[in-house]
Amino acid sequence: MESSHHRERATARNTLWRWLTQAVAAAVLVTAYFLLPIDDLGPRRPTLSWTLFGLTLALIATLLIQQIGHVLLDHPHARPGLVIPLLMSLSILVFATAYQALAQHPGELIGLDTRLDALYFTLVTLATIGYGDITPHGQAARLVAILQILYTFIFLTAAATALSHQLRTVLLRRRTDHHPEP
Repeated sequence: MESSHHRERATARNTLWRWLTQAVAAAVLVTAYFLLPIDDLGPRRPTLSWTLFGLTLALIATLLIQQIGHVLLDHPHARPGLVIPLLMSLSILVFATAYQALAQHPGELIGLDTRLDALYFTLVTLATIGYGDITPHGQAARLVAILQILYTFIFLTAAATALSHQLRTVLLRRRTDHHPEP
């Protein structure tokens, strides 16, 4: 009985540690988004901007697919509860950075003036709310909005599904461990 109690406490500590790690990592990502000197991206360096945008999204998608595979194959060393939310957050920040860079070109994104505006627009687009206060008028901004919608539909939805599957599996295991069938 005592070993069961120790296991439960260890599990609780691990869960708390994971949440704390995620919170710190998310805070670091958001802080970096607001502080990194990305103002040179956009219309002044279009080739570099589009290359970084494409490569970064491809890398995040690859890592997400790897984590999704770990969940589906029940890989013993998988940490999707830690990695997937960070990759999802990073993809959101990449799109926000792209919108911020595009907004430097007059007429591309109407109503987007700051990095907070860009993050807000990214989340509004992700949630498919569309308040209409920020609108993509230029072709490049519309292309990035389309890419964000497709990226969300394919990768972020699959990642959220994998997290849900992982959570369900963990809860079923805990339930079975606490209430073994006779």
